[in-house]
Amino acid sequence: MVFIKQYYRPNRYSVMFAGVCALVLTMGIARYAFTPMIPYMQDQTGMSEGLAGWLAGWSYIGYLVGLFMVWLMRDLRLKDYFFRYGLFIAVFTTAIMAFHDHRLVWYLSRFFAGISTALGFMLGTGLVLKWLLHNNQKQEMGLHFAGVGTGIVVGAIVVDFAANSLFGGLGWRGQWLALAGVGALLLVPAFLLMPFPASEQIEESARINRTEEPSKRWLTLLTIAYVCAGFSNTVNITFTSLITEYIPLENQGTLMWLFVGLAAAPAPFVWDRIARKVGYLNAIRAAFAVNIASNFLMTASVSYAAIVISSLSFGFAFMGIVSLTLTIIGNKYRYRATQVMAQLTLGYCIAQIISPIMAGVIAEQSGSFNLALFVVSGIMVLGMLCLSLMHRE
Repeated sequence: MVFIKQYYRPNRYSVMFAGVCALVLTMGIARYAFTPMIPYMQDQTGMSEGLAGWLAGWSYIGYLVGLFMVWLMRDLRLKDYFFRYGLFIAVFTTAIMAFHDHRLVWYLSRFFAGISTALGFMLGTGLVLKWLLHNNQKQEMGLHFAGVGTGIVVGAIVVDFAANSLFGGLGWRGQWLALAGVGALLLVPAFLLMPFPASEQIEESARINRTEEPSKRWLTLLTIAYVCAGFSNTVNITFTSLITEYIPLENQGTLMWLFVGLAAAPAPFVWDRIARKVGYLNAIRAAFAVNIASNFLMTASVSYAAIVISSLSFGFAFMGIVSLTLTIIGNKYRYRATQVMAQLTLGYCIAQIISPIMAGVIAEQSGSFNLALFVVSGIMVLGMLCLSLMHRE
C-alpha cells in the first residue's frame, strides 16, 4: 500500500479505468452475470422460474443492505475501505456458486453479491466524483458509467465462451469459475488504480453546503420516478435471457443479453449529449419512453429482428435512466452525492426486490412474461408523471 501511495500518480483516465473495472466486476459479473446463466442452470439443475426470481430477489435484498451501509457512511476513509473490501466479496461470491448446488448456498451467494454491488457501484462512483471535484476536473461520468454496459457484455461473453470451451465440460460450474477468474483479473486494476483519499479530500468531505440544493419535494419526486424505473429495469435485467427462450428463440437468450450490454455501454455518452440539448429531466423522460416502448415490443415480438431491437432499446434506455439520474444528483449535491445517491437507490432497490419475485410468479402462473411486462410499463408511466411535476419545482 505504501508503495502505491508513494509512486502512483493518478490522472483522470487511470481513475476512470479503475472505476470501470470496479463496475465490470461488481455489476457485470457479481450481479448481472446471473441473467445469462439462468437458462444454463435451468437446463442442468432444473432451476424453476420461481427459484430464479427468488435468487434475484436475494441479490437485491443484499443490494438494499449494502445501500443502507453506504447511506450510513460519512467518513471518506471508511468509504474507501469498504469499496476495496467489496471487490474481494464480488469475486468470492461468484466463485462459491460453482462449489455447491444447495439453495441456501445460492441464496447467501446472491445476497452478499448484492452487498458487493452496492459497495462497488455507489462507493466507487462517489470516490471517482470526489477525486474529480478535488482535482478540478469536469464531473462528466459517461466513461465511468459505461462500465455497467461493458460489464454486461463481458459477463455474457464469458458465459458463452465457457459453455463452448474446456470449461464446458464442467457445465454450469465451469461457467461460474470462469466468471470468477475474470473477476479476479479485474480486481487488480480496480484496487490498485483507485487513489487512496488524500488528507485534503477527507477535510473537504466533512463540509456540507446545502444552500443551493433542490427542494425536498424535488428529490422526493425524482426518487419516486427512479423507483418506478426499478420495476421495469429489474424484470428485464433478470429475465431477458429467459424471456427470449419463451418467445421462443431457443438458445438465443445469452446473445440477446449481449445486445443489451452492447447498447448500454455507449448509452451514457449519447444521453449526456441529449441532456446538453434538452435538459436532464427531459432526457430522463425520453429514456423512460424508450424503455416502455422496448417492453411493448418484447411482448409483441415473434421475430429475431424485433427481439434484437427490443434488447438494444432496453439496454440504451436503462443505462440512460441510471447514468442521467445519478449524474444530476452528483451535480446538485456536490458534497454529499454518495449519501443522496444511496438514499435515492434505496427506494429503487425495494422495486428490485419485489419485481423479479412478482414477475417469476406471474410467469409460472400465466406461462409467459407478457403480463409482467405490461404491469411494469404501467408503473413506468407513473414515473414519467413524477418527472413532469418536477419541472414546476
